[in-house]
Amino acid sequence: MAKPKAPRRTLDSYTLKHINKTIKAGDCVFMRPSDPSKPSYVARIERIESDSRGANVRVYIRWYYRPEESIGGRRQFHGSKEVFLSDHYDIQSADTIEAKCVVHSFKSYTKLDAVGNEDFFCRFEYNSSTGAFNPDRVAVYCKCEMPYNPDDLMVQCEGCSDWFHPACIEMTAEEAKRLDHFFCENCSSEGQKKLQNSHATSRQSDTKVETKRRRR
Repeated sequence: MAKPKAPRRTLDSYTLKHINKTIKAGDCVFMRPSDPSKPSYVARIERIESDSRGANVRVYIRWYYRPEESIGGRRQFHGSKEVFLSDHYDIQSADTIEAKCVVHSFKSYTKLDAVGNEDFFCRFEYNSSTGAFNPDRVAVYCKCEMPYNPDDLMVQCEGCSDWFHPACIEMTAEEAKRLDHFFCENCSSEGQKKLQNSHATSRQSDTKVETKRRRR
């Protein structure tokens, strides 16, 4: 007669002695890859279980995929710290957790004053079987009509409020950083009139164009 399996219990939290960190459901972590030449995997903990003695701890996880791990591969608008929340669930030993990390919302990530090695962002859920994304479309910017990559410098038109990559408007990054005002090709005539009128009534030399870029 087969020996019955010992019941397992769910843990609210668990302290990883090898890294001296406490984990709980909802935390994001680095997982040790089977190939040491590859970067650590990123996952979200869904549940933590142990045996009846509190040993043999396992974590039920949901994997994040990096763009290069997806069916379509990395594209121009994918940020260097971007990951996709996949539908791929797994069970791993808690001993394979290397460190804790943080996966921010896209909006929160773009507001960070400094981005560390442990910081990532997610704006898509990813179906690992079909390669489909949710949402399946996002806002696009610039003449190139690409989604926003927080790694790239962009300047905003004061007329239409659209954002542009310096290279797409025949400008270097250094030139873009020195701009006091910017109007795109479609808004330039009207914009120049507005500027002339504003300078006629008051001097606004301290006005700077905002740049859309990830702070380091």
